[in-house]
Amino acid sequence: MASQDWFDKDFYAVLGVTKDVTDAELKKAYRKLARQHHPDSNPGNAAAEARFKEISEAHSVLSDPAQRAEYDQMRAMGSGARFTAGGAPGGFDDVFGGMFGGPGGRRTAPGGFEDIFGGLFGNGAPGAAGAGRRYGAPTKGRDHTASVGLEFATAVHGDTVTLERPGGGTPIQVKIPAGVADGQKIRLRGKGEPSRDGGEAGDLVLTVQVRPHPVFSRDGLNLRVDVPVTFVEAALGATIEVPTLGGDPVKLRVAAGTPSGRVLRVKGRGLTTPKGTGDLLATVQVAVPSHLSAEAAKRLEQFAAALPPENPRDELIARARG
Repeated sequence: MASQDWFDKDFYAVLGVTKDVTDAELKKAYRKLARQHHPDSNPGNAAAEARFKEISEAHSVLSDPAQRAEYDQMRAMGSGARFTAGGAPGGFDDVFGGMFGGPGGRRTAPGGFEDIFGGLFGNGAPGAAGAGRRYGAPTKGRDHTASVGLEFATAVHGDTVTLERPGGGTPIQVKIPAGVADGQKIRLRGKGEPSRDGGEAGDLVLTVQVRPHPVFSRDGLNLRVDVPVTFVEAALGATIEVPTLGGDPVKLRVAAGTPSGRVLRVKGRGLTTPKGTGDLLATVQVAVPSHLSAEAAKRLEQFAAALPPENPRDELIARARG
């Protein structure tokens, strides 16, 4: 992702939300747009891919409280304040603007930028270094925060990625553990701001933002997937194929009379982490044909006439009446 100024982007407008949007509303809006514009759902569509990246960048900033506060303050200060968000290779939308002491966040002198930007980047209380020197002990550098966007499969399987520092410098190697969850934080020791008086460097705290998958969702160590079956398959029983994440489909037996909403379990095809291995949970969704030929409709009416005269809603209505 090319570097862009936060000030020049209206992340709220990108996600179609207002400035007072709640975390739940923000997540809902993001998931809806991400599913609509995900590259897997729009193969070969460059416009959709660009829109997806724009949506991911906006969500990675607004979903992190510290980043959102910085963004809101920067936007409120007007055109005199500039903040650059740098990108990382491999599709990771990382927000590092000013994080490594760039021009937008560097303090120059007491009474100057230090007073204006003190605490703006959310990495420690002003005056902490002076307090350490007063008592003769070196102080630790300030921690920095950033967000990293991960594809769903990367979060599930884990990976080692390289993050580039804005303006150059030694890249940072980050090991993403298998099964990392959306919103989880990864602390990189000594990768934050250097100490001002010879103490230990601060840490870099990455908040993970996992992009939704068009097919799978996560439930603890389990993966969930909705699987459509025909009415005939559900009524008479069938062996169907169910997709797996990053592997070949598996065969699953649907018993005769299986209703829509029943969950079928595939052991051991969920997440594999040091905490254990989950399962794949396939939720049956009976697909109703939207178009019937005259002959098919006639035969269906004959089928309905052959069924026992019962109303499947009788029990529901009786329970509602108490």
